[in-house]
Amino acid sequence: MSTPHYVTIANTQMRVWRSGSGPDLLVLPGLIEAASVCADRLAFDLPGWTVTAVDLPGTGGSAGAAETGTEDIAGLARPIAEAAAALGLPSCPLLAFDLAAPLALAMRDAATGWRPDRVLLVDAAMAEGWMERGLRPTPLAARADGTHLAVLWAHLRDAHVLEPRDPRHPASAGAPLPGPMALDAMLRIAAAAPDRYETLWNLCLDAMPRIAAAGLPRADGMAAAIEALSAMTSGRPDAKPLPPTRPFADPARVWHDYADTPRGRVHLRRAGRGRPLLAFQSAPGSSAPLLPLLHGLSAEWEVIAPDYLGNGESDKPERAVDIGVLADDMLAVADALGLDGFDLWGTHTGALVALDLTVRHPERVGRAVLEAPVLIPPDFSADILDHYFPPLVADRWGLHLLQAWNMRRDMFLFWPWYRQERAAARAIGVPDATVLHDWTMGLLASGAHFDRSYRAAFRYDTRAALPRLTRPALICAGPADMLVEGLVEAERLAPAGTEVTPTPATVWYPGQGADAVQATIDRYATFLRGGPDGEIPHPVA
Repeated sequence: MSTPHYVTIANTQMRVWRSGSGPDLLVLPGLIEAASVCADRLAFDLPGWTVTAVDLPGTGGSAGAAETGTEDIAGLARPIAEAAAALGLPSCPLLAFDLAAPLALAMRDAATGWRPDRVLLVDAAMAEGWMERGLRPTPLAARADGTHLAVLWAHLRDAHVLEPRDPRHPASAGAPLPGPMALDAMLRIAAAAPDRYETLWNLCLDAMPRIAAAGLPRADGMAAAIEALSAMTSGRPDAKPLPPTRPFADPARVWHDYADTPRGRVHLRRAGRGRPLLAFQSAPGSSAPLLPLLHGLSAEWEVIAPDYLGNGESDKPERAVDIGVLADDMLAVADALGLDGFDLWGTHTGALVALDLTVRHPERVGRAVLEAPVLIPPDFSADILDHYFPPLVADRWGLHLLQAWNMRRDMFLFWPWYRQERAAARAIGVPDATVLHDWTMGLLASGAHFDRSYRAAFRYDTRAALPRLTRPALICAGPADMLVEGLVEAERLAPAGTEVTPTPATVWYPGQGADAVQATIDRYATFLRGGPDGEIPHPVA
């Protein structure tokens, strides 16, 4: 399996996927196959090369590298070259698939900066066929009903299945067709920023007429590419390890990183400098909704928000999961980052992870904010375990996309979401389509594993754990939180000295008032600072 890695360049980050061993080969995977899938495939097809496949600007982990205003091929090629230089890649061969051909040409012809020493185009004829018939994505702006995801799926699938010049017939030759998992990986790459993917496609399509005149070497399929590349390996040194990902110069900016642990590779969102604060997400998506927390506390803390193993962009190990396992995972993250001591913040499932970690490893924890730990009647937990988690599996027609969208949407409409009745209606309101899109993408990133950390929360014995707290803790919840009623029981169970209080907002919920969010952030900060001089007080008796 390929390994993801972020590289920070100027004011953005790019993500690459590395596989294989041997000399360096930089790969632009094209616009219909995910870089991760491409890197995995090339590790098998091209033994003897170290493949570095790039999430193209505007897609996947490089979505921020094509901000509004990047309206030409040279501007899109530039961050790829800057990433190659920052990664320490020597001038090496560049393999570009389908519509990435214009980006490869721009990199070859750049007057300054990193340049490849060879360029090889694969499936350029297919891209030229798309150009001739004017194949463009239907507008991909997020829609309230989620159908833009089905439109994107159909675009990607048809690009693989149909004759490039004749959309009435399936192509009888070409690379093997991707399965549902590979298509799902590409959809998530393209849907990281659908408008930027749409722009990237259109710019590359419009630039394809230049390719024929450029005279770049071509390979018609992977067999020809393998033969052409075999002549390029001689005399090249083996690839060097990639350098660590560095933060932005502005410590308040959120940056992406990975932590390698014995339990798996964990994706992190990070911001700030100061005492470490590990922030644990609710299930079932990623830590992306916690961005308001990272922004709000990064002035005084180094806030680190992992995606649980099995969720978001972290590894997906096949294993049984409970809250203790997740807490051990997070301790492994702290160890990998060299953190001897840290504070904790967790919400919902994350509150239980923080609670378990604090109870079992109090010597590592300073203070802990536990937002809305799960305290519901046992029969309600049993009902949730029976009904809340339908299988979410990639489907050849993309049917799972509307399932994920409507599950996420109904989570804002009802508690629990499957109880479709008036008495279960929530007052929080459905967020706009762009926000709901982002929440759905987090769920899709977790995929078939989405339920494991979620189920763990409803199986955990919160009532037995809370009285065992020995570190200062703030137990809280906002008024719109469906678990806010648990504060009454939390106050009864928690040790003397534990603060239990409502907060004005749930800062990671959409649609919370700015003043309420800021007041809640201020409440967290006041607690986390400890005493008047910021010291950590003695443990709770």
